[in-house]
Amino acid sequence: MGMGTRARASIGGGLTALCLAVFFATPSWARPLVGQPTDGNIGLQPSASPLKVQTTFFHDVILMPVISFITLLVLGLIIWICIRYNKKANPVPAKWSHNTLVEVVWTVLPVLILVGISLFSFRLLFAYHDMPTPDLTIKATGNQWNWGYEYPDQGIAEYVSNMLPEDELAARGMPHSLYRLAADEPIVVPVGKTVRVLVTAADVIHAFALPAFGLKTDAIPGRVNETWFRADRVGIYYGQCSELCGTDHAFMPIQINVVTEAEFATWVGSKGGSMTPKTAAEAPGGTVAQVAAGTTGAPTVTDIPTAQTATTPQTVAPATASAAAPAAQ
Repeated sequence: MGMGTRARASIGGGLTALCLAVFFATPSWARPLVGQPTDGNIGLQPSASPLKVQTTFFHDVILMPVISFITLLVLGLIIWICIRYNKKANPVPAKWSHNTLVEVVWTVLPVLILVGISLFSFRLLFAYHDMPTPDLTIKATGNQWNWGYEYPDQGIAEYVSNMLPEDELAARGMPHSLYRLAADEPIVVPVGKTVRVLVTAADVIHAFALPAFGLKTDAIPGRVNETWFRADRVGIYYGQCSELCGTDHAFMPIQINVVTEAEFATWVGSKGGSMTPKTAAEAPGGTVAQVAAGTTGAPTVTDIPTAQTATTPQTVAPATASAAAPAAQ
């Protein structure tokens, strides 16, 4: 004998109430940690940059209501059809198979919804590509399986950032929840400064991702992608490679330490760099433009003689003589 309708409804209602009670009773739901995942938390990590603020708004205020409305609408239609048009309530099925009004509604309504979403989506996409004048540039290179970071403007050559071992984590008094998130050589940036990140890879495709800043950019061999962020508070923020890059994919953490300008200057000095911007010859790996163009080591625009300097005999005479010799031969 099957279970009665009333009994099934009672069990379903009880399960629903239990799920809601567990959902609202979760203590950490209202107290998410900043810059790192929180056990039992629901929703995105707290925002620590302007881009992430806009991303959170787009997710919570635009997408979630639309998705919830569509889900409830489809669920309601399914329930209504099951009750109204089952064999018992409707023993004689209808003979028609199409309805012009229904066809128009379920074609036009999704189009209008997508257009409405796109208005906010394009604005957010534009914000990601409309980078302000950067105060600092970092080149991040993904390797199997670690990250290499370079500060061309400060003259800091590439250093490798590996995952902090579990025993080292305990020795530093850090919680075990940061295992596979903490790095031995993190990125260090000053608070309130626009940071440009040039992202590439040395072997396979990786992804530079840090949730608190709303960052997620593919690291592709032979190509340099660009993203940016501006941290609005001091702290330590964690991310990970978010592209399946091999067997040790889970061992590529990204740690960004946001510090004061004075602390940043001290850190730059400890790395052998300088707060004075470097010239093209002094910058390891070339200038930002050279790195982006893949022409590291090539002469910059300032090294190429202009029309004014080319008119001086000291500049053009050697070049003319060397060019004329083969012609005479």
